[in-house]
Amino acid sequence: MMMSALTLAAADLDQDKVTPGVLGFIVFAVIGGAVWFLMKSMNKHMKRVDFEEAPDPSGEAGKTTA
Repeated sequence: MMMSALTLAAADLDQDKVTPGVLGFIVFAVIGGAVWFLMKSMNKHMKRVDFEEAPDPSGEAGKTTA
């Protein structure tokens, strides 16, 4: 009974179909994890940045000439 189900499952698969398989999934998961860790690190470093824009030396930052 089990062998007949196995042969039916094997016959159902298309021999011309190419799939990434387990190795493709592992590579994709590693790349996704690396991107997640890089984004987490970037956010931590960006929170440390203390940026204050220097005032306009001419004092005319809010004035428009039209």
